[in-house]
Amino acid sequence: MKPYLEHIAAPKDSSWVLFDRQLDSIPFEWHYNSEYELTLTLNSRGQRFVGDNLSFYDHGDLVLIGPKIPHTWCSSEDVQEGARHQALVLWFSDEFVKGMIEPHIELRPVLRLLERSSRALTFAETTRARVQTIIRAMPTQPAAERLVALLQVLLALAADEESAYLTSAANQTQSFPGGTEERIGRVIGHLHTHYRDETPIETLSKLAALSRSSLHRLFKLQTGMTISAYVTQLRVGHACALLLNSAKPIALIAEETGYNNLANFNRQFKALKRQTPRSFRNAFQA
Repeated sequence: MKPYLEHIAAPKDSSWVLFDRQLDSIPFEWHYNSEYELTLTLNSRGQRFVGDNLSFYDHGDLVLIGPKIPHTWCSSEDVQEGARHQALVLWFSDEFVKGMIEPHIELRPVLRLLERSSRALTFAETTRARVQTIIRAMPTQPAAERLVALLQVLLALAADEESAYLTSAANQTQSFPGGTEERIGRVIGHLHTHYRDETPIETLSKLAALSRSSLHRLFKLQTGMTISAYVTQLRVGHACALLLNSAKPIALIAEETGYNNLANFNRQFKALKRQTPRSFRNAFQA
């Protein structure tokens, strides 16, 4: 499973990143980026998790996600049988995009778009159709043409008066002491791989090369929650994916997500989702 903090490196011929990801299915990989992310998903349908929002997505799904908002897609089926699921992902840093836009008054609407992406955005069907054509042409274009295409996409999104927020509150981004993100990223990566297990705090402290008190303080500073609360959220998030994408019994799902006690699983699930696992599954099946 990927580390929680996904580091993006731009290629030598470009100041931003275009990634054409093609898979047999899109797995649940809960992570975030330091960059803005625009994702176009093709030939795929399933569940989309962005911040505190859980929604169904379908072919042509288009979402703009601001920096440090945790997110993942989790496919349940393809649209065209035999074809691969495809995600065309555009990553660009705050420094790059604002350095390009701020000197030019014609591009100022894009700044407002980026501000609004702190709650993640979806877009109207007409906008998605227009932008999809531009993005799908990008993988075969030279770097200079892709840059022009990126500006076209951002201006089209900024002009969409029907764009809608996904998350309930703006993501609070902040600066951290040097090396903190990488240290805490190692811890979070370990938790995502071993979330079913009870990991001693001493193991996590060694991974981060931090004292126990510094680890607790910096982890909460970066994620907004304690380590135990984070693990609970991870377990419940994976349980959601299993409830929606499998017919496994709830007791088995509890066990597979690290709960040896079914009553404890039900209690923690309800505390986060405000309904029982069974109600959660039934609501989305309906």
